[in-house]
Amino acid sequence: MRLLLAAASSLALATPLTAAEVSSPDGRITVEVDVDGDGVPFYRVERDGKELIAESDLGFLFTDEEPMRRNFVVTGESMTGSESTWEQPWGERRFVRDRHNELFVTLQETRETSNRVLSVRMRVFDDGIGFRYEFAAPEEGSTTNIADELTEFVIAGEGTAWWINAGAFNRYEYIYQETPITGVSTAHTPMTVRLEDGTHLSFHEAALVDYSGMWLKRIEGQRFRATLAPSSRGAKVVRKGAFTTPWRTIRISDDAAGLVESDLELNLNEPNKLGDVSWFTPNKYIGIWWGMISNRWTWAQGPRHGATTERAKEYIDFAAEHGFRGVLIEGWNVGWDGNWFGNGRDYSFTEAYPDFNFKEVTDYAREMGVHIVGHHETGGNINVYEAQLADAMKLYGESGVDVVKTGYVADAGGIISCNADISDPCEPDGGEVFEWHDGQRMVQHHLRVLEEAAKNRVAVNPHEPVKATGLRRTYPNWVAREGARGQEYNAWGPFNNGPEHDPTLVYTRMLSGPMDYTPGVLSLKGDNDVPIASTLAKQLGLYLAIYSPIQMAADFIESLEQYPRELEFIKMVPADWAESKLIAGEVADYAIFARKDRNSEDWYVGGINDATERTLTLDFDFLEEGQSYTARVWKDGPEATYLTEKRHDIAYDTLTVRKGDSYTVRLAPGGGLAMQLKPKD
Repeated sequence: MRLLLAAASSLALATPLTAAEVSSPDGRITVEVDVDGDGVPFYRVERDGKELIAESDLGFLFTDEEPMRRNFVVTGESMTGSESTWEQPWGERRFVRDRHNELFVTLQETRETSNRVLSVRMRVFDDGIGFRYEFAAPEEGSTTNIADELTEFVIAGEGTAWWINAGAFNRYEYIYQETPITGVSTAHTPMTVRLEDGTHLSFHEAALVDYSGMWLKRIEGQRFRATLAPSSRGAKVVRKGAFTTPWRTIRISDDAAGLVESDLELNLNEPNKLGDVSWFTPNKYIGIWWGMISNRWTWAQGPRHGATTERAKEYIDFAAEHGFRGVLIEGWNVGWDGNWFGNGRDYSFTEAYPDFNFKEVTDYAREMGVHIVGHHETGGNINVYEAQLADAMKLYGESGVDVVKTGYVADAGGIISCNADISDPCEPDGGEVFEWHDGQRMVQHHLRVLEEAAKNRVAVNPHEPVKATGLRRTYPNWVAREGARGQEYNAWGPFNNGPEHDPTLVYTRMLSGPMDYTPGVLSLKGDNDVPIASTLAKQLGLYLAIYSPIQMAADFIESLEQYPRELEFIKMVPADWAESKLIAGEVADYAIFARKDRNSEDWYVGGINDATERTLTLDFDFLEEGQSYTARVWKDGPEATYLTEKRHDIAYDTLTVRKGDSYTVRLAPGGGLAMQLKPKD
């Protein structure tokens, strides 16, 4: 049993205070924290005097004590403000502005059996809010066992929601649903909402550390309640000593661009804990991957084994010739034979198959100036992986493998962990329990991997991960992740990812952070030549629309060579930016970005379209005043459409542009656009 004590241990209370309020620096957003007539803590949010979030409860359920639900009074509040600018080592923009006002509220229980304190820290930015709970240390030797939260989000106005199911077998890998807000069931975050008056909202969380991931469950009408991902141990969160919860966040914007350009979650994370991470270089890579995804090669041993020494050298040669920094090699290590999905009991992360000479390949890559992108597929078995983690990362670090793609291919709820204290790493021969990909145990696991990787100067790109919550600020070697339905689905059935999927990702999944979407399938074909819902220009536009500091050219190298003008764009488009702006777009329909290279004065413009043909006029107001630019354009040809064999129809253009000019372009169904704007001398 835990007990949170007020400043005094008696039941005597300070004089209850009236509602506490805090506004954004620009004064448009106001948040109130108070209690209702039953002493139930709540918050509400207004913008420009109009209610956005109606009275929404705050509180907790525990497995071993009474709920924190009612009989509270406000007993203390304090206000602060902050304005600063900080620099990202890599990202969508180099400098991030953090400007907010903060309210810290204490609420004390008034029941005879308890005088616990519920503390809430609320930060209000011009582009949204974030709040978290802060727990004082319990009695010595005891723990806090959280069964669930009572945190609510009551959306005041009607509107449309874009969301995917939470608690379903396929983790985050679903096509987004577009429904009325009242049509949502239980959703993963970020969940995006557009109200009827045009206000855009995104519900998510920041700084998910040693806690369970939050889902949003619709209780009734437009009332949502936080529900935490389950645990094998009953309590969804087990914490010792004082702690804070993740921030619960709501981005708020007049339009889609404001939603996309917000840095709310990044600003709610702690600064870089790793120090100098200049050893990580944003880059582009190719890989021995699409061959397995499209069923030409296998991960397992046999006549079609993909990861052979000979093939690895072939891909290294291509990378060296065309300026790709990395080559991803999957299936090189022991453990892929037989049933590895949701199993992973036979994996070795240091022992290679006989037809792959690890040292020969890494030595050859070094000679050619190429870096191997490593791969650790666990089959969802962190019991096995954690026992080998230190040795595996040491091998990569010593061999110059400075990026690793990890994988957790198992159904949701099928992560194999060890039957040990939740805070302890797994050791060999530990008993097995089963966890969720976004439960507390996996949140702890991902940070263990990051920290072990950082010791060896290795960056991490997990697939089947826990969602991004801005922790790349604190751990800048967490460079990308999957966490959505990626390009690989395009290999498995015609139009498996429909044309609406990619532009929807921009306004939903991408609000959480970088994604390893694996663009660059220039053949536009998957297994058995199934067609992809994309034009050729859209595959280039993905490099501007779906951000990652590691961008793959995913197709076979012979397919990349078939399209030299498109390969030229992929080779030159940066993976690190000084500025990023959404210059045209609407949720789930289309998205066109302008991004400035961090290492030159070049700008790149491009993006992606849904199934609706449209003509856009793009303005170049972001360019430097008085400077002329040579614009090279890759765009959909006049007959291009994802629906026919004309999906490869592409057109090119070269023109001179200046600030104030505009450019009109057709976006085909399933189409896209890519431009390079280089300053003239």
